[in-house]
Amino acid sequence: MRFGTLEFSPAVDHPELLAAPTATALADADPSDALVAAIDPGLADTAAFCAHYEISPADGANCVIVQARRGERTWYAACLVRGADRLDVNGAVRRHLDARKLSFAPMEQAVELTGMQVGGITPVGLPSDWLILVDESVASHERLIIGSGTRDAKLLVSGSFLAASANAEVLPIALRG
Repeated sequence: MRFGTLEFSPAVDHPELLAAPTATALADADPSDALVAAIDPGLADTAAFCAHYEISPADGANCVIVQARRGERTWYAACLVRGADRLDVNGAVRRHLDARKLSFAPMEQAVELTGMQVGGITPVGLPSDWLILVDESVASHERLIIGSGTRDAKLLVSGSFLAASANAEVLPIALRG
């Protein structure tokens, strides 16, 4: 399947393009649930990727890892917003997680905890105890580009696939624009 200038094929057929946790999570998936395409790793970041591969930022979803704190407890969650939107970290996300303090997780820590690469972190294959907050505009989108866990590839999935993920909750967490 072609999307933008990329040619996608079933991700289950190409585990070499996926981070290990992502490949494990997709091992039993239907081949039509997640498609994968190899990309130039130097173009993995949203703006460069979209410009080069002729894909609108609105057709991609960024996976942002947040670190929540309340008292002595610290926990992590993933938030999915379309590439054209911003995450409402200090509003909707902080309230939903019932966190006293919420921040973007330090990148080194996010990489270590997820087993994925910067610029490729994806909700597919995250630790099983993490909540995945999916913006309602992501959940209703027909086809979205997301990370594959590596900088070498991108996944093409439906919003409904993301919304049906284990630990996923759909709610308005994005600031449009």
